[in-house]
Amino acid sequence: MRKIILFNLTLLTVLWGCGPTDSNTESVENQHDHNHTQEITEEDLKSPKSIPREAHGQVGDNHLTIRYHSPGVRGRNVWGGLVAFDQVWVAGAHQATSVEFSNPIEVNGQSIPKGKYGFFAVPGRETWHLILNKNWDQHLTDDYSEEEDLVRLRVEPTPISMVERLEYEVIEKNNQNGEIAMRWDTLEVILPFINK
Repeated sequence: MRKIILFNLTLLTVLWGCGPTDSNTESVENQHDHNHTQEITEEDLKSPKSIPREAHGQVGDNHLTIRYHSPGVRGRNVWGGLVAFDQVWVAGAHQATSVEFSNPIEVNGQSIPKGKYGFFAVPGRETWHLILNKNWDQHLTDDYSEEEDLVRLRVEPTPISMVERLEYEVIEKNNQNGEIAMRWDTLEVILPFINK
């Protein structure tokens, strides 16, 4: 009986936290640190599984939310091994990585309306392509279609110190200019954007 009561109390707590909000509730945009990447704990580093993560950032008035699954290196050969060269990759694990912009942006001269997009990459030995795609809600690249790409930007990866678990960061250069940085293993790639 005691177990049933505890279960019901736990269930009510979860449901209460997921319930609808009213006009007096603080907006979602203000419920978290705008320049925050979830910290990876020592336990996370030892975990063999990919961990769901979020990164948030503010560039001027534009709020960004990046949702992704963070795999670990775990002694594996990542680039050209675990992640194949010259093939579209979800820039994470499991579900496609998603990036949500609260305001319109521009990437490489291409206007992107505010909204939520899939963030994909095509790693290469020397250069990469970073992609914003209309279809953010997909498992791996099962439903990926190049026809739904809004932008493909060619970038050169930068060597960095070892990063065990994949991470994203939103970087504010100034009120108009920002960057999405993805780091894993010993490489970093940057998607620069301009607020519209």
